[in-house]
Amino acid sequence: MTFTSCSNDDDGGDGGGGGGAASGTITAKINGSSFTSLEMTSFANTTTGGGQTTLVMQGNTQSQAINMIINGYDGVGTYQLSDDNVFRSASYIEPNISDPMATQTWNAPFQDSGVVGEIKISEETDTNIKGTFNFTCKNSNDGTTKNVTEGSFNLNKQQ
Repeated sequence: MTFTSCSNDDDGGDGGGGGGAASGTITAKINGSSFTSLEMTSFANTTTGGGQTTLVMQGNTQSQAINMIINGYDGVGTYQLSDDNVFRSASYIEPNISDPMATQTWNAPFQDSGVVGEIKISEETDTNIKGTFNFTCKNSNDGTTKNVTEGSFNLNKQQ
């Protein structure tokens, strides 16, 4: 099986700036409401296998989570979220701890979505990754959508 992916680095490599997230967090607006992840539950991780690098970024509050995955990750640049490349994804999750089957998840991209957002990596070191993001995601259970805007991350990389 072969996976292909490319990044579109059309902004001179700055990835759109570092955004406004405090160290160790992800911030965004979910349909206009503020989201700031807890530092203790937020991280970035890169793994390489089969010639491909995958970047996973996650941040949680007590009642919400944002998760972003870029397969074919190759550093600073802009990565579009589109149904043309399902190996890049982003999710907004409202976990239900008392009834996990009732957890609600909104995913991007989704069927026939076209381009629904992007993740911009502006800076990466051995221990940290910064950037911005936005996406529209859809709940496959009820068809509702959420707009995740003004997203930024400043995450510690797990070693």
